[in-house]
Amino acid sequence: MPEGDTIYQTAAALRPLLVGQPILAAKARTPGPAIHRVVGARVTSIEPLGKHMLIRFDNGLALHTHLRMGGTWHRYAPGERWKMPAWRARVVLEVPEHVVVCFNAPVAELMEDRAVELHPALLSLGPDLARNVFDSDEAFRRLRARPDLEIAEALLDQRVMAGIGNVFKCEVLFIESVNPWTHVASVTDDSVSALISTAHRLLLQNVESSRPRRVTTRGDPAARGSVWVYGRAHRPCRRCGQPIQVRRQGTLNRPTYWCPRCQPA
Repeated sequence: MPEGDTIYQTAAALRPLLVGQPILAAKARTPGPAIHRVVGARVTSIEPLGKHMLIRFDNGLALHTHLRMGGTWHRYAPGERWKMPAWRARVVLEVPEHVVVCFNAPVAELMEDRAVELHPALLSLGPDLARNVFDSDEAFRRLRARPDLEIAEALLDQRVMAGIGNVFKCEVLFIESVNPWTHVASVTDDSVSALISTAHRLLLQNVESSRPRRVTTRGDPAARGSVWVYGRAHRPCRRCGQPIQVRRQGTLNRPTYWCPRCQPA
């Protein structure tokens, strides 16, 4: 499941393949972006923005993608057989030594570079948790501005903090012993600050890690696995032994995992 750390790692992997390279060929699924317009241009930068990514070209265009739940980027050698069927390819970029394919991305759009700053989805993003320079005060203000939301749903709002997804949502709430169904208005200031700080720490740790598996238990001797609660329904809590519970929550209907003893209502 792509979250902010995944997008940063993807961008880091794509940069040495694409930046500075001329686009020899480009294709997109129909209907889709007019990606043929970048043929002959060179890639100037690849920038992650929360769960979004921008590939900029020297002809004044930018490719904006959002992987949502199932999107992924692959790299192939020219002529190499793809691991996914071609009809799933949303965008294909060919440079002298590589073929880069974006599969299953719900969002893939080409725009003028000058229009990026006016894009509604990008303009509304909150502080980016995967960046070293992070405005925690602004994140606090934005979270407090949603008093009627359950805290788990508020954490997923990319207008509050960019980059957090369902895995980190569950893990952060467990680490700080906050019940997912508590409304933001009922969460203390200290707990709100702790949630923000822990989310930032976990995102940064996973951005900087070379491990393919996401880890949220790093540095805690009580943990014997990579995550505390996510995906562990009905298995014993790593802290208290109580069975982990799961229930779908919020307008996004995402599964929330929590420990009823460690995170009491």
